[in-house]
Amino acid sequence: MTQDLPVGAVTEFYETHPISEQQIIDKLQMDGVDPALVTEDILQDYDQDHYGGVAANDALAELASIDDGCHVLDVCCGLGGSCRYLAHNYECRVTGVDLTESRVEGAKRLTAMVGLGDRVAFQTANALDLPFGDGTFDAVISQEGFCHIPDKDRLVAQCVRVLKSGGRLAFTDILATDSTTQRTRQRLQRDMAFIELGSHNSYRTRLEREGCVVEVEDVGDVWRAILVDRLAMFRSLKDQTVERFGSSHFAKWDDTYSFFVGLYETGELGGGRFLAQPGHG
Repeated sequence: MTQDLPVGAVTEFYETHPISEQQIIDKLQMDGVDPALVTEDILQDYDQDHYGGVAANDALAELASIDDGCHVLDVCCGLGGSCRYLAHNYECRVTGVDLTESRVEGAKRLTAMVGLGDRVAFQTANALDLPFGDGTFDAVISQEGFCHIPDKDRLVAQCVRVLKSGGRLAFTDILATDSTTQRTRQRLQRDMAFIELGSHNSYRTRLEREGCVVEVEDVGDVWRAILVDRLAMFRSLKDQTVERFGSSHFAKWDDTYSFFVGLYETGELGGGRFLAQPGHG
């Protein structure tokens, strides 16, 4: 494990996140779905812990030209919603890695629940030291996870390293803007484990340094509306969150996430969708 990665802050953030394996199962049951009988066609509407849901998966799949011949790596896969969706809908093989062991174990159980264990695998791993050989994957994807990772140069180099010749790196991330203050960065680091925020330009520069042709789409405006709805969804989970972690944790989370969503209203945060193709730069 790389020593400069503040493992505790990131894992604690996700150990106490409102969206969890148990929350997904509880919601299925509340909607009258027996978890023992659930299929991926149903589960995919419950387990997407990223902005934009299944449509965001499709956008990355199109960018990365994912098809049934691909082996895909999902970096910072969380509970594995994107992995299962891609394997089921694009008939590809997917490997997911995440730093938080409890998320990985939850991802394995949810995947077994819908019978996709033959095409989807997970392991606990550090994105700064990916445990795969050079040229292993046809595509690497990630959704809003890189903000938790320091040393973006090393991160980008690792993602490019594990791509086959002609492979594609497609990802979205929460980004700093010209308006992002140091005070905001410090609070996001403390309260949401956003260890290092990239920007449109910083990612482009790093990726081009790795010999990639880069395409960038600004999705900040789209995310603004999504995040307002996401805050409302988190608030709807108040009873479950209080039961698991206590009322003070819910109050802190609500205050933090309200602050975070407000940064999209003021322009202090943005979002980007990136496609990088190595070997063409």
